Amino acid sequence: MNKPKISASLICANPINLMDDFNQLIKSNVDFIHFDVMDGSFVPRYGLYPEILKSIKNNKNCPKVTTHMMVQNPEDYIELFADNGSDYYNFHLESTKHPHRIIKKIQSSGMKAGVALNPNTNIKELNWIIQDIEMVVLMTINPGIVGHKFIPEMYDKIKELRDFANKNENKNLIIEIDGGVPPNNVKQILKSGADALVCGNGTIFRPHEDSILNKVKKLKNIINES
Repeated sequence: MNKPKISASLICANPINLMDDFNQLIKSNVDFIHFDVMDGSFVPRYGLYPEILKSIKNNKNCPKVTTHMMVQNPEDYIELFADNGSDYYNFHLESTKHPHRIIKKIQSSGMKAGVALNPNTNIKELNWIIQDIEMVVLMTINPGIVGHKFIPEMYDKIKELRDFANKNENKNLIIEIDGGVPPNNVKQILKSGADALVCGNGTIFRPHEDSILNKVKKLKNIINES
């Protein structure tokens, strides 16, 4: 299992003062920036766009960016996000009939390939591609819906995914959990086999409580106790 990582969900930052929040994320030494892209079709919302990605990647201290493509036809955007600096390109398995072809195109672009899975998607859908990917973004709420709670049955699914990856000789697979990750869930999520936590409004973006810097520090303390 990899060292636990914090993946800060940039879409939860203050859109008016986005760079101020981003600079706090850099100072707090988060491991990843989680970059949500939505098309209003695959999910009923719109997300971040490539120009924002390019802007944050201009900062030499920007963490690795894991792009989460909640879109139809994810193959169409590979070159665009590679050109703007994405490090990982995670597409939803449910959005395509040709995952292996997309993975190869991602790798050819210079990005690391990953997939995202909705809560009801069977882990066995990763057959034939599990050894070719470096990350799985495992949705623990329904994608694109704000405010939903972590689905308790997903603890077993995290463990199932970890066992499946190990069995198929991908022990370094990063399992990134996306959705409903408040502090009281963290220890059990990590114990189940996850590596990275997508952190948003439930954890680090809570200006009414404390600064991003302090919220990340508190979250790291919880992780270190796990």
